[in-house]
This record gives sequence, structure tokens and C-alpha cells, in this order.
Amino acid sequence: MDFGPKRVQLNIVNKFYKIIIMNKFLALSFVLIQFVGKSQFTNVKLPLPKKASYPYSQVEPSIYINPKNNKEVIAGSVLNDYYFSKDGGENWAAKSIKSKKNGVHGDPCMLIDYKGNYYYFHLSNVKGQTLVGGIVCERSKTIKGRFNKEGHTLVNGKFHDKEWVACNKNNGHIYMTWTQFDVYGSKDPSNRSNIVFSKSEDLGKSWSNPVDISYFDGDCIDDDLTTEGAVPAVGPNGEIYVCWAMGSKLYFNSSLDDGKTWLNKELEIGTQKGGWAIDIPGIYRCNGMPVTVCDISNSENKGTIYVNWADQRNGKENTDIWMKKSKDGGKTWSDDIKVNTDNSKKHQFLTWMTIDQSNGYLYIVYYDRREHEDNKTDVYLSVSKNGGTSFKDYKISTNSFTPNPKMFFGDYTNISVQDGAIRPIWTHLDNSIISLYTALIDQKELD
Repeated sequence: MDFGPKRVQLNIVNKFYKIIIMNKFLALSFVLIQFVGKSQFTNVKLPLPKKASYPYSQVEPSIYINPKNNKEVIAGSVLNDYYFSKDGGENWAAKSIKSKKNGVHGDPCMLIDYKGNYYYFHLSNVKGQTLVGGIVCERSKTIKGRFNKEGHTLVNGKFHDKEWVACNKNNGHIYMTWTQFDVYGSKDPSNRSNIVFSKSEDLGKSWSNPVDISYFDGDCIDDDLTTEGAVPAVGPNGEIYVCWAMGSKLYFNSSLDDGKTWLNKELEIGTQKGGWAIDIPGIYRCNGMPVTVCDISNSENKGTIYVNWADQRNGKENTDIWMKKSKDGGKTWSDDIKVNTDNSKKHQFLTWMTIDQSNGYLYIVYYDRREHEDNKTDVYLSVSKNGGTSFKDYKISTNSFTPNPKMFFGDYTNISVQDGAIRPIWTHLDNSIISLYTALIDQKELD
């Protein structure tokens, strides 16, 4: 969930946060160097914003590299934290953003459009509405995050979760999909969840009325029978693609006319044995929700749609990362492709995927326990240069960590890649202390 477990009271402040919250606003990031095989990766710890007050700050991160300048990188984490770097991620500044009218309530999603505008999308506890009754688009013309004072409220009223966006390179339109709950957590079968879509044609200033794009709705329990995991992708000609999970199945919908019309009924494109809600030892909660991307490069795989997820088809003690692809706009799909190349029968979980649109290479980041007999956890990156036909795995984290099952760990990792600059981002939870890391990786190091 966006801002941490519903069972946790927001006034709880762990003593560890009282210590680390004293980081300076412009404190330099902590740098570590790791050697993995013949590769060398630099891990950078992002500073905690000076005014961060949420006890689970620095979980559920989002990161984005400027498509016009890969030295500029922005990131966000719950509830309302913002980070930026002007040197490719070596050094970071951090701050907490505010929105007096709308409130900032988690699930940050970062974007830099093709005109160089910086966006911070987030859930909002709009006054007079439900707990998370809105989604707000904050836009800044500078990387320092001088966001519009009130933001632009996309929706309000019902409960909203896990909004994500994609930008159309051809016309600059921004597309958003998310899960809408009638009543979050309700066991009443009359209360339903759906996947909805909206778009902006004016740099986030205004948004179209949300459209329900899921024929098959889910329950509101926020479990396997809830519709979740909608991440939009844009095709070479502006096609919009999105996949989500519900009831141990993967569903897909598409629009070929800028979101005006969609398939009358979404396609069932695969199974997710065990469902999207999965149990990982030592993790407060975990999911295998899908991520969708599309190749718009000039590579031989241009137009290919990829969907990435995790499941436990091989047993509850053996979570793996999977992918499948379509080369005909989602009409037909490949068999499932196992991403992690190990045979350890250990857990790989909380995956995210992106594509370098300069060459079509695929990058998938996830947590991994292949080297351990206990709950120690590493971070791995799997890379494919041939459209997902094969992958190579790289351990990218410096230190293993053992998470605390009583502390909220977040629901996802994230990764951004532009012109060979690879910037994954993940939460590190060890000894009940949460921190946020990225790795400075260049594709040349992986060749």
C-alpha cells in the first residue's frame, strides 16, 4: 500500500528515525563501492530529508532520469519526500514537499517529460474526502522541485491506490492508470475495485474524466482478488498498453486512439499461480504485481510489449521473477520467461522493469536471497540485450541486509535507464533502520 500498513498509527515515531532525521538538506550522499565478478558498481545512499516525519520514510521509491540529460536524476519516496541529483546520482539533495490544500499522502511517481518538466505525482488526503480521496500532479520547471503551490487534483471522492504514469513522446500527453476502490478494505461483495485511466494534454494542468478500463472488477480487500498493478506503457505510434493482476491471472488492455476507446473486454494473457499477494519470510507484506513497458527504440524489437511480475508457481519457498512479451500489439503472447538465472530455489521478489529506449535493452531489478540460507537479502539486476530471449544477472547491492518483519518495507522497487545510464533504487532495511540506495551503473560495465 502507498503509505504503509493500515494497521500502523501515523503518530508512531521509531527512535531510530529521530537520529537519522537530522541529516542536512544538502548533505552529500554516502558512497560505497562494490566489486561483483569483473564489474564495479557504486552504491549511493540518498540523504533523509531534514523535515521527514513519517516513520517509514524512504520506502516505495520512484526514480527518473531526464531523457534529454542523463546527469539529471529525480526520485521520490513515501510519504512526501523528493530527491534530485545534477551529477548522475553521485550526490543528492533532499526535501519534503507540502501541499496545504490537497495533502501529500504517498505513492510518489516521478516523471520528466520530453520538454524538460519535472513531475511528482502522489496520493492525496483531500480535506473532506476519504483517507486517500485524490491524486495530485505536482509540476516544476526546475529540478530543485519548486512545484506548483497547490498541485492539480486529478480525482477525489473514492479511495485510490498505486497511480503510475507514462508520457507519449509523439504528442507530450501524459497517461495515468491506477486502482480505484469503492471502500478500501471492505469485505462487502457489493464494494468493488477497478482499473481506471485518465490523461492530460496540457502538461498536467487538467485531466480527463477517469474511465474504467477493467471489465472484470475485483473486491476491495486489497488481496489476490483485488485489481492491482496497473503500470501504463506507450508504443511507437502512441498506443497505450497496460497489464494488471487479479485472481491469479494477468489481464491486458490497450487503446490505439490516445485513450479515447479501449478493448470492450480486457484480455487474459497469463496466470500468476498463487496470486499477486505473496508471503516472503521477514517481509511485512509482499506482492508480485506486474509492470508493463514497450520498446519504442529503433532496435529489431521495436513495438514489442513486455510484462514483468513475480510469483510462487514453483513453491512458497521459491519465488521467481517472470516476463512475457507480445510482438503484435498484445494479440498474442509468448510463453513465460524466467528472468533470474539461478537454480537456488530461493526468493526473488518485488521486481520492477524498464527499457533503455536508445537500444531496446531490458533491465529488471529485484530483491534476491540466492546466496543465503536465512532472510539476508541482496539486490540484483537482470539484463537482456535480445528482447528477453536470455538474461544475465548482476548483484548490485554492496551489503546484504536482514529486514524486520514488523516494519513496513514498501510495495515496490524502481529503476530508470537512459542512454546507457542505469539507476535502480531500493529500500534497505537492516537492524530496524530504513535507508534508500541507488547504484551508479553504466551499460559499458555490463558488456
